Amino acid sequence: MIGHAALVTAIAAFVACAVATPVLRRLALRWELTDRPGGHKSHRRPTPYLGGIAIMLATVVPPLALAGPAVARIAGILVGAVAMALLGLIDDIAPLPPPTRLAVQTLAAGVVVVSGVVAPVTGSRLDMVITLLWIVVVSNSFNLLDNMDGALGGVTVVGAALLSAAAFVSGQPETGLLLAALSPAALGFLLYNWAPARIFMGDAGSLFIGFTLTSSAALVVSGAGPGTATAGLLLPAFVAIVDTGIVMLARSRAGRPLLQGGSDHLSHRLHRLGLGKRLTALALAALAGAAGLVHLATTLGWVAPVAAAAAAGAAGCVVVVLAQRVRVYPSIRPKTAIRVRR
Repeated sequence: MIGHAALVTAIAAFVACAVATPVLRRLALRWELTDRPGGHKSHRRPTPYLGGIAIMLATVVPPLALAGPAVARIAGILVGAVAMALLGLIDDIAPLPPPTRLAVQTLAAGVVVVSGVVAPVTGSRLDMVITLLWIVVVSNSFNLLDNMDGALGGVTVVGAALLSAAAFVSGQPETGLLLAALSPAALGFLLYNWAPARIFMGDAGSLFIGFTLTSSAALVVSGAGPGTATAGLLLPAFVAIVDTGIVMLARSRAGRPLLQGGSDHLSHRLHRLGLGKRLTALALAALAGAAGLVHLATTLGWVAPVAAAAAAGAAGCVVVVLAQRVRVYPSIRPKTAIRVRR
């Protein structure tokens, strides 16, 4: 019964997003909701937004229709995720001040925590604060990961599918259904976002995806021990966390603003090494798949959670350090001193 519901959910989400995305693309062009090239952006012509709204609708509606009253168990996640999508949409249309964005994100994460989604990292009441901060910070990490055609979409297809499997294994079918919708919804969107992209998901999509994945991961480990909880938070968000680490370290070392956009993400570094945009997206998806498989193995009891978390942390540090070797900032040559003849 659960397998049948998951299959129906996945098919419905894929078809819904594949059909809704071109419709919203035309509306975005009509309303001039486009991302214009310039600065660090690599696209050459105005590209419409609103893809994130298609992803959100295709992800939320099927589980609501199929889960019935049981959907109440993930109601906090659904409410918070939709709020994040709307926040991102407003920000896509008219950029909001960072304090306003942060306030809404904190409120949305608070709804999730109050609904009972708490990752038992320490086993104390401090876990409520840790979970809230984790959802906010990592949701923004996923937002930063949306920096190249197909990058975040590919990571979402693979990562959400494996996290869905972990949710079903953990006895949380409602969460599994939600993620079983998110993965094919992202795949339906990728039909139009694969390089060269014809539409972007915008902040509406990236914040929605990040919030849904991080909140779902916290819910999956809500009844586990500290080691399992730590691994369950780190592994599903591995690519986003590593990408943010790379960017923050590089900008800090270069004396650049930490929160200003730039072409210094993991995707840009892979691209500079010779990978095309499509191969870069596939490489990121493969990395998310590897982390997701390790997480699923810990859920099944095949791998010790503490070992998995330690290995993920070590691997992440190695990637962050190695990525710094790829030059992404223009070198500044010191001015040649003028010699004055006496």
